[in-house]
Amino acid sequence: MIKWVVELAPYGISYEPRRAIKTQALDHFIAECSTLFPRNRQQEELTAAWVLYVDGSATSERSGVGLIVVLPEGHVHEHVLKFLFKASNNEVEYEALLAGMDLCYALGAKHL
Repeated sequence: MIKWVVELAPYGISYEPRRAIKTQALDHFIAECSTLFPRNRQQEELTAAWVLYVDGSATSERSGVGLIVVLPEGHVHEHVLKFLFKASNNEVEYEALLAGMDLCYALGAKHL
């Protein structure tokens, strides 16, 4: 890294290491590019979708997730899961999404 800084400095170019893609950026990309609901569906079908909110957290001692499931009728279900394994923040966010999808599937969700 120091070699790059020394070589690029005379040209006014600075080197910045590549950063990891945050989970939110991936979520936003998927939301923008997905075609879950074709434009020709009725409005009633669009409002029959379940909504899932997930959030994960990891510390050096423990990790866990929070899930909020909103049913089409408006009922809200909140769930908290504690993981018994060590994980990074990204791994916990991924596990939160999988756990939330499993929960919605078990509850009978058709559109999430």
